[in-house]
Amino acid sequence: MDSPASSPHLWKSGSRLVVSDFGTLKPGSVYEEALLHSIEAKGTVSTPPSTTTTIIPSPLLLWRLKVLLFIIWGVSCCKISWDSVMRMNVNLRDLFLYEAFLYYNPLLLVTIMVWFWGMNLWVFAQANVNFPKIFDLDQNHLSHKEIWKCSTWMTIIVPTSMTIYLYLYSNGEVSLAASQPVLLYTAFAMALIFPFHIFYLSSRYFLLRTLWRIVFPLQAIAFSDFFLADILTSMSKVFSDLERSVCRMVHRQVATIAWFEADSVCGSHSVAIPIVLVLPYLFRLFQCLRQYKDTRDKTTLFNALKYSTAVPVIFVSALKYHVFPDNWVNLYRPLWLVSAVVNCLYSFYWDLTRDWDLSCFTLVFKFNKPHILSHCLYGRKWVYFWVIGSNLILRCTWTYKLSAHLRHNYLTIFTITALEMFRRFQWVFFRVENEWNKIRTKSNSQLYMGDVPKEEEELLNSNGHNV
Repeated sequence: MDSPASSPHLWKSGSRLVVSDFGTLKPGSVYEEALLHSIEAKGTVSTPPSTTTTIIPSPLLLWRLKVLLFIIWGVSCCKISWDSVMRMNVNLRDLFLYEAFLYYNPLLLVTIMVWFWGMNLWVFAQANVNFPKIFDLDQNHLSHKEIWKCSTWMTIIVPTSMTIYLYLYSNGEVSLAASQPVLLYTAFAMALIFPFHIFYLSSRYFLLRTLWRIVFPLQAIAFSDFFLADILTSMSKVFSDLERSVCRMVHRQVATIAWFEADSVCGSHSVAIPIVLVLPYLFRLFQCLRQYKDTRDKTTLFNALKYSTAVPVIFVSALKYHVFPDNWVNLYRPLWLVSAVVNCLYSFYWDLTRDWDLSCFTLVFKFNKPHILSHCLYGRKWVYFWVIGSNLILRCTWTYKLSAHLRHNYLTIFTITALEMFRRFQWVFFRVENEWNKIRTKSNSQLYMGDVPKEEEELLNSNGHNV
């Protein structure tokens, strides 16, 4: 405990603050009366140089102020964006909005995914699920509060840049408008690879290292490797839009309609679009093959087959832009439909039987004594029926989105991709629950096997037997 001389105390007497460096002054005490008498005699208030008074605002007041500022910012962005769009040429408005969504759609969807991940971590923390152990994280891992802080800044920065882009373009400042997406992408890239101890360096390093391991699966596959790779498959459309956005930035086609020409290297006929779309599935396929090499478990081969079914969905659909319409309708569209149904049903079956361990739905009826996460988060059977049904429906819509049919319907694309992120958000709970149950079961089994010899030894020694 600090000495009285170094620990000034503040006491409120009526409406006056009495400051003392001689310990605690109780209201009405002799010391207080003497001090007040001295002050009245001198007519001035003498405050020791080392004493400072800090007024701390109420946390509730700060929270309300932040919410108010956020609402004002949101309304302002919407108003400026709407006025800017209304000032544009009606004939070019749709094309321009499609291009604007192309630049900002990837970062908006990433922001949604970061929000969802923060919610996942919050639920794990409430359910006492040791997710750092599951993902092999160090002690400096980000909590849900820090994740939400990052997502809040992303929620502010990305729409603000989009609003500035629309405003500048509608007012004829085309060159300045074209610089906005470039500056935004550059800022995000620098924040991700910045090699200094700011912006959560250890977490950024863990993310980049995991991405490297996904792209080049030259080592044993850890849980965090294929977990993140599965999430990336739900973000394949994000990577496709990211590729086209960067392509237009490199070729200086931002805020133009040069990309709309059929021979444009960054247009809708680009071969790079299906290639980028299929990359996350190929990464996951190679991971499965690597797991089979390490474990000789044939289940990993069936898992690899599941990811391979996405390849014909993507490439057959891309033929729509490279074949005659009659050939597409009579031959390639039926092939696409068959491959899409196979991919959807196979993926749905794998989610239930392998990722969630709900084989033939029988486990749905065995949760009278649910595990930790199930008991805290769900605890009711209808939630499992909801997740199973919604997973099937959203699987079908996402498989449909992997086609080329909706390439220019940007609002529909954004909605379907956001729904796929929500499906993956639900998937995370059950996938982590399944892994956590396996770890606990394995730990309990090892603990039991380790205790058996000691118990047997004590029992044999007590009976005077020698073995």
